[in-house]
Amino acid sequence: MKGLKKIALVTAIAAAPFAAQADMKALDDTAMGNVTGQSGVTIELETQVEVGKFTYTDEGSFSVSGIKLGGSSVATGDTGNELLDELKIDIDINEAGDAVIHVGSMSTQDLSAIGQGVDEPAPIDWGITANSMELSGTGGSTTLLSGLKGHGNLSKLDINVRNGNQTRHEQTALNDNGYLELDVGFNVVDMQFDADFLGVGVSGMSILGANSDAIKQQYMGAGMTEAEAEGMLATTSFAKAELDVYKGDGVGSSTEKDVLRIDVSNVAMDINIDDVVVGGTIANDIGSRSIGSVGITNLQINDTKLAVYGH
Repeated sequence: MKGLKKIALVTAIAAAPFAAQADMKALDDTAMGNVTGQSGVTIELETQVEVGKFTYTDEGSFSVSGIKLGGSSVATGDTGNELLDELKIDIDINEAGDAVIHVGSMSTQDLSAIGQGVDEPAPIDWGITANSMELSGTGGSTTLLSGLKGHGNLSKLDINVRNGNQTRHEQTALNDNGYLELDVGFNVVDMQFDADFLGVGVSGMSILGANSDAIKQQYMGAGMTEAEAEGMLATTSFAKAELDVYKGDGVGSSTEKDVLRIDVSNVAMDINIDDVVVGGTIANDIGSRSIGSVGITNLQINDTKLAVYGH
């Protein structure tokens, strides 16, 4: 009898999950989020990247040497943290099956001087340097750019992998391939480089949001010094762009199929260059061969379509 009781007990335990299964229901993403306490994944990141040389080779080669990417101190030379840091990546899968990725900052900034809060999201500062960009082949080599140095801020980077059959800007069918959707907000506070093969140097190049100079004048009119106004613009004024990337057809009368398509819309920015040197380099001739400054205000780019494929 004792043996029978043990068998009965083991049978009851083994059968319990099957009996309970009759009342079990599949949990959707929201319900799973309630169970686990999370509905997505967050990655916090700090990094610095150095690349000795990047080379693309066809019959000849294009190469970029001495690349360094990190925080703004990489380019400014300030004694401080050279890391690309305070960066947070949120990854979610929504109910439509889209991958939704947001890149933002963990830091905040005080914007009470312009009528906003004291704990507003701060942008992510970045810096980049590259020694040279060259073309080379059997006929020799040509230096395209040298002494590239720049820094700025990233305010927004949203990356969405959509399941949809139509992009937001291109309403033709995509054969259910889905597409990549990019929204970016950024600025370049300062950049310089020499275009060696042209004998042209560029110094003090900045890219900010549209109408940034008018906003700067408003800040100064409200009592800020010029330096304070420029500092505020550096962390609040951003160029913006929307890109859709997908597999599609060629543009215009092209008969190409299944090419890489890149559609660009809603680009808005101001571009300013303090000094353009002609017939020399930034390091040696900015005082004697500068032809002056260049400014482009409220540059808008819309409905731009690119089709990329090998030949």
